[in-house]
Amino acid sequence: MKTFLTLVIATLAITPAIPLKAQQTAAFAVADATSGHLLNGFNENRKLQIGSLTKIATAMVVLDWAEKTGTNLTQRANVPSSIARVGGSNFVGFEPGDQVTLRDLLYAMLLQSDNKAAYVLANHVGRTFLNREKAEVHPVDLFVAQMNALARRLGMEQTRFLNPHGLDNEELPYSTAKDLVALANYAMQRSAFRFYVSQKSRVISRYLADGSEAKYQLVNTNALLGVYEIDGVKTGRTNRAGDCLVISAAKPPESIENPDGSHTITPRRLMVVVLGAQDRFGEAERLLIRGWKEYNQWAAAGRPLDKK
Repeated sequence: MKTFLTLVIATLAITPAIPLKAQQTAAFAVADATSGHLLNGFNENRKLQIGSLTKIATAMVVLDWAEKTGTNLTQRANVPSSIARVGGSNFVGFEPGDQVTLRDLLYAMLLQSDNKAAYVLANHVGRTFLNREKAEVHPVDLFVAQMNALARRLGMEQTRFLNPHGLDNEELPYSTAKDLVALANYAMQRSAFRFYVSQKSRVISRYLADGSEAKYQLVNTNALLGVYEIDGVKTGRTNRAGDCLVISAAKPPESIENPDGSHTITPRRLMVVVLGAQDRFGEAERLLIRGWKEYNQWAAAGRPLDKK
């Protein structure tokens, strides 16, 4: 009996961690942010609806445009009458004729996942593309074309954006967990984006047609923010997509002394993408904890990269 118990204990000691149950999530990916190296994944290349994770791409098109054009994000955008086409909750209360700064629209979109804020941003920025290219298309469609151009530039070969908010009632946009790692890595390299998604709450303003100001306090939908060094990124959900989440967490960089006395500094940041999860926060938390163990093993092995 003692020999049997010893054998069982020894077997358990060398058995790798049991993977998360497949039925708990449709797909996931855990990756090193610096290299993009995939540490763990399940259905990471499966095309799925991603809900409001789409808004990460929307934010980056806006921020890239603002940087390139020198646009101040305190510039106000007009809320168009076509906003009535956008479904979902209207927490902030955006109405046609309102004016909202681009900065507050970004907060509303990224913290509280407001669909109408995403549409207003796309309409406003898309109009500048419209004027530049003199195209006879809707400004939002032109904006979405820029989202897809960004995806191609980042190597997101299994991604198609069809709108700036991620609703999939009539259209079926899609992406993959692996593609979203690339998008999140790109976004989190931008200090402005990191600041937006790291805020737990924010008071924003909308300026009504009569000149009055209405304020609204946003609350970040990312329940893991601030836990285990998590400083972003975004939640998402639709009936088709299920519950989705991208989180990012960083630890102090690793410093290694070289033979010549210089030091090599290696950032340590993980990206975790969970799609179609029964418990997105619990899944992402477990994957992150396990991900750091996998990262340490990978780093100890010299950080080998996958051959493409």
